[in-house]
Amino acid sequence: MSETRNEAGTPREGDAGGQDQTYDAVVIGGGAAGLSSALALGRSRRRVLVVDSGEPRNAPAAHMQGYLTRDGMPPAEFLAEGRRELRRYGVRLLSGEVSEVTPDGTGEFDVTLADGGTVHARRVVVATGLRDEVPDVPGIADRWGRDVLHCPYCHGWEVRDQPFGVLAPDPFASHQALLVTQWSKDVTLFLHTVRELPDAEWERLAAAGVRVVEGEVAGVTVEDDRLTGVRLADGRHFARSVLFVAPRPVPRGGLLSALGAEFRETPFGPFPTVDETGRTSVPGIWAAGNAAHPMGQVINATSAGYLAGTAINAELVMTDIEQTATSRRAGVFTPETEAAVTAGRARAGSHGLNYVGVPR
Repeated sequence: MSETRNEAGTPREGDAGGQDQTYDAVVIGGGAAGLSSALALGRSRRRVLVVDSGEPRNAPAAHMQGYLTRDGMPPAEFLAEGRRELRRYGVRLLSGEVSEVTPDGTGEFDVTLADGGTVHARRVVVATGLRDEVPDVPGIADRWGRDVLHCPYCHGWEVRDQPFGVLAPDPFASHQALLVTQWSKDVTLFLHTVRELPDAEWERLAAAGVRVVEGEVAGVTVEDDRLTGVRLADGRHFARSVLFVAPRPVPRGGLLSALGAEFRETPFGPFPTVDETGRTSVPGIWAAGNAAHPMGQVINATSAGYLAGTAINAELVMTDIEQTATSRRAGVFTPETEAAVTAGRARAGSHGLNYVGVPR
């Protein structure tokens, strides 16, 4: 099938799968978690559809770090390579969005696409990620992922020993200021709208050599497309090359909320309750990556997606076997139909399809 691409570079295959619109799993989101989940399922000879809107969380970053053998790889290149791998296993990729997931009453789901199309899924993986909500300070959003950063594990090595600033949208930022002293000893914490810190925090900041500046931040200064400093509302200016900011992670959890999934409170807001494989409180629905874990990096999201994929395959295997065993006990099978089922399973194995042969 020939491939076209949308503006974000996400592959678009002409439809969601031709005349047969039924999938063992539909994966919603084509970032690291979604693609990894699809990889596990594709290698398990499952029929899989990935629906991706082309909006990965790390799109503003030029490189991703901390992923063994992929350290420094551009995020877009990483995802493109993942999509190429999936095609080896017959996984279908569709550029678009999912507007609704509806239980069909049998433990499976109808998945409605934003363009009005509908596919059927035995299981669903929600890997829609999250968006980073940065403080409303002029210049912050424009420099996001370049020299306004949030994660020292992602970017600290690349900016080591430069003059750091840390913007405090809330008292938790003092912890971030202490942490980044591992990468630079020239760290200034801008309290911004924070009015008070516990005495113990002042002691730790002093012990770490962190300079603390009170007063609201009015913006950043930029010269020759490089951050050069932080400007306060009272006119003071502090030369800084890097500014760390803790964003507010906002999960794209609308689909899970609509399904009635249970959410848990975290320091970053509500996120879906999941088990170690990403299984949500809604039977048949998994959540993986930043859709379930606000602090997960690319390597964590990849692992979470793969766990979800293997768990779904195992559940489907056992479900199909139990259905067959139940039908045998009920006397549904004749020698002829049992032979047909056996032949059907052999054909399914060669095409990555699931075949039980038992009426629902």
